[in-house]
Amino acid sequence: MPTWKLEIEYEGTRYRGWQIQHNANTVQGELQKAAYQLFSGRVEIGGAGRTDAGVHALSQIAHLRVSDLQTNITPRQIQDGFNDLLPHDINIVKVKNAAENFHARHDAISRFYLYQISTRRTAFAKNFVWWVKDNLDVKPMQEAAELLVGKKDFRSFCELDEAKQSTLVKVERAEIFTDGDLICFRIGANHFLWKMVRRIVGMLAQVGCRNLSIEGFERLVNYYSNAPAKFTAPPSGLFLEKVLYQGDGAPKENKSAFPIL
Repeated sequence: MPTWKLEIEYEGTRYRGWQIQHNANTVQGELQKAAYQLFSGRVEIGGAGRTDAGVHALSQIAHLRVSDLQTNITPRQIQDGFNDLLPHDINIVKVKNAAENFHARHDAISRFYLYQISTRRTAFAKNFVWWVKDNLDVKPMQEAAELLVGKKDFRSFCELDEAKQSTLVKVERAEIFTDGDLICFRIGANHFLWKMVRRIVGMLAQVGCRNLSIEGFERLVNYYSNAPAKFTAPPSGLFLEKVLYQGDGAPKENKSAFPIL
């Protein structure tokens, strides 16, 4: 069956997340609608990560399979065809030929997310940041973020009712950096749990506000607590930054998605 690898960027503000839902506007749903117009056969589109409502993607990866393809078509024709049909806030960045058994989610070895906290009110970037009015001390936030690296149980930072998989997650990288008026949190792991990144960010902000000590944050990592649920950061500041496959390199630049200068 002809298969392609799609790289997709989208602004998630208007969508109920990536995954198709009944009577809800989703990114995957928009892609499926466009695909049905482009191809006459059965179409399968699967993403590497199920971003939640309001979450964005700088580089989501998906596989596209088409049965009973009636004519030869190039990756560029597929890209242009999708982009002519998709709404303004979803864009196909790149299309590549892929092996027939390529699976965007199962073949991924890790994913990187980026979260942006704004230190000032902004008229232009409200959909892409979480504005925290309190003064945040970056240094203890950086120290707390380093405690996340390694194989840890993130039960404290996820929605337990929905976490049917193991809550053990191997975090490769977790770091805080600044870019202009933004404090950015980047985390890379083999997989992520529902609301995990947003709850980590919420508690890191509590560390930055001096409402939570570094030792207190470490206890949340080592022992279960439902406290982080009350401090879940909003989805607006969260981006799926990159999905890694065998041979890919992790993000290196300490650069925000949309700087506020």
